[in-house]
Amino acid sequence: MAGSRVHVEGLTWRPYGRNRPVLSGLDLVIEPGERVLLAGPSGSGKSTLLRALAGLLLTADSGDLAGSVTIDGRPPQDRPGSVGLVLQDPGAGVVASTIGRDVAFGLENVELPRGEMPPRVASTLAEVGLTMDADSPPWALSGGESQRLALAGALAMEPSVLLLDEPTAMLDAVTAAAIRALVDEVTRHRGLTLVVVEHRLTGWVDLVDRLVVLDAAGVIIADGPPSAVLARHGERLAAEGIWVPGAVEPEPIDLRLTPWPEEAGPAARRVEPGRVVVSAQDVTVEHRSRRLGAESRTTTAVRDVDLEARAGRVVALVGPSGSGKTSLMGVLGGLAAPASGRVDFALSLTPAGSSGTAGEGRGPARDRVRPPHEWASKDLARVVAWVPQRSASAVIGRTVRDDVLTTPRALGLDPAVSERRADEVLTALGLAGLAEVDPRHLSGGEQRRLAVASAIIHAPSLLLADEPTVGQDRLTWAAVMGVLEAARDEGTALVVTTHDEGAIGRADETVHLTAPPQEPPPAQPERRPLVARVGPLALLAVGLSVLPLPALLESWRQGLAVLGVEIVLGLVGLIAPGPGRRPVRRLRRALARLAPAGLAVVGVAWSAWLLGGRDLEVASGAAFRVLSLVVPSAFVVGYIDPERLGDQLAQRLRLPPRPVVAATAALQRVQSFDALWSELMRTRRVRGIRADRGVVARSREAVVVTGGLLIGALGQAASLALAMDARGFAEARRRTWAAAAPWRRADTLAILAGLLVIAAGVVARVLLPA
Repeated sequence: MAGSRVHVEGLTWRPYGRNRPVLSGLDLVIEPGERVLLAGPSGSGKSTLLRALAGLLLTADSGDLAGSVTIDGRPPQDRPGSVGLVLQDPGAGVVASTIGRDVAFGLENVELPRGEMPPRVASTLAEVGLTMDADSPPWALSGGESQRLALAGALAMEPSVLLLDEPTAMLDAVTAAAIRALVDEVTRHRGLTLVVVEHRLTGWVDLVDRLVVLDAAGVIIADGPPSAVLARHGERLAAEGIWVPGAVEPEPIDLRLTPWPEEAGPAARRVEPGRVVVSAQDVTVEHRSRRLGAESRTTTAVRDVDLEARAGRVVALVGPSGSGKTSLMGVLGGLAAPASGRVDFALSLTPAGSSGTAGEGRGPARDRVRPPHEWASKDLARVVAWVPQRSASAVIGRTVRDDVLTTPRALGLDPAVSERRADEVLTALGLAGLAEVDPRHLSGGEQRRLAVASAIIHAPSLLLADEPTVGQDRLTWAAVMGVLEAARDEGTALVVTTHDEGAIGRADETVHLTAPPQEPPPAQPERRPLVARVGPLALLAVGLSVLPLPALLESWRQGLAVLGVEIVLGLVGLIAPGPGRRPVRRLRRALARLAPAGLAVVGVAWSAWLLGGRDLEVASGAAFRVLSLVVPSAFVVGYIDPERLGDQLAQRLRLPPRPVVAATAALQRVQSFDALWSELMRTRRVRGIRADRGVVARSREAVVVTGGLLIGALGQAASLALAMDARGFAEARRRTWAAAAPWRRADTLAILAGLLVIAAGVVARVLLPA
């Protein structure tokens, strides 16, 4: 293996909706095996250039593209996998349910024979230092392990060019150093051409041969050996916002916001400087997750932690990826409930009427206070603000300015003061010129700054900021830190999770977290129900086999008889014979899946009753027909593994591979929609606009959040499409499959069970005439 020559000539790219190009007439030549560090201020087009080098600019975006990019004189995607691209968020590019299958995805696209895949996957995982079993789920990996997995997915295809987009931005210093060392070792061993994008140059300049710097207009302003470029242009580059090694750390901007009136609003609730705003005692946080077709899993994110946040002080939560920083922050601010322990706010901040007296400490009054995770939306928003790690989920308003003013309007704060503070903070964060822009069109760094602006505008008593400085250059870092410190100076208690040494150094207190030890896995695996031993294609067929029933059934008696057969067969399917632990909550999960359908059944019955002359026979017959359709799915859908379903659809039914792979990858993502929905609801709650009561209000909110969910899903789909095409999916008209798709006896028995239900409908129609 060896590197390839990269030639960029006259590259111009203007995304639709932007007045000026991100890149304009860019020329660049990278020689085979050369290692290049690409730097520049926020918004200079670094990530855009990486996508262009991979030949993927038009995969997830649209705009005007001119110029050319070639790899050894050929288009980048001419040989799938020749250019490996690792995205800024490695988790966004996961396409499979196990790490081994994820690494094999690109190999399937280039039609590598199935027998050759396991050794290639095993050797690549070993090369990047992932030692866990290939069947391990990607969602259980830490941040550093996720980067290694993304790198393995690219390396398995034996690329000649490797492109890395901020591979260490979200990692702690130790993990980041390990990833840099890994990249150095792999690229030297393979002789690859390397292009790395990073905001912070420290740690990389000693590993690369060349430093290329873009300015804010996407024009190359410096190019050469790192030492020479930094010696000649260091001061200018630092002034442009680039994190130049050895440069004096930037100072946060000095910002004084228009104060709120003393007699009302936030100023009237202010806790005295230095007094406790919120405290956590013996807090434990657990997360329970379950993937379709997989056993549920409970992980402990935080165990028995104590923490205090005081007015006018900053607490920095630090620790390696996966140590529970975000989880602890969420419980501290009432965004989630602890598994055990308690969280107490100063009594002067608690909702009116929830306690008898004001003051700090424990005792009868304190014990009567509702915990913050039970507070109403506006009560929480008056006290707590949140800057989430995924800043796109914080977007609420139609415009940038509208987003910033959402919480002050919800809380009924003085409009004139709100407007002035909004102008001040948007100007400080460099967003004033984008005030009327749709915030969904902002870059990632701009959205993060918007989240900070929207959080501090109403002077909350507690501000939770999750990695607020990620992706910022020197200038925008100084702006973000200046705004956060302005909030601190107003008396806000700040809790910040960060790997940023500059932010840590300015905190009043640093709390180090480590990942708590997990409970060892049970000695015996959980027994699998009979339905879990059936292949997904057969389960899908069972769910579809009952579609003729509504036309077949004529009365509620017939429907009841068929429903009885379905329930008996479903309960048989939940039986779990054999050795091992007894599985739990099997029936409860089936009933939970049936609950949403229950609303549809009630609606159909009600409509049939009204339209059928208020005849209960007609209404009950309609209800049982709908139930006969949905009950089988409630029993089987939780055991359909999307990945195995794709294998069987393509290999058993010979369906075209591209739509099958795209559909199964989308199904894998659908399972994360509940987490995205919860995040959007948390955002609305902490911004004071969550509908706490009222059927109409909650229904209207569900429609709004569904729109946000779809927008978020489109963003995820764009990232997923980019990751898939980077591993050869765009050109894969034919492909091989890493896993076989056998048809077993259990599959045949499941099909017979579905036919038995139809037979029961025929018999019921004959024996129980309407």
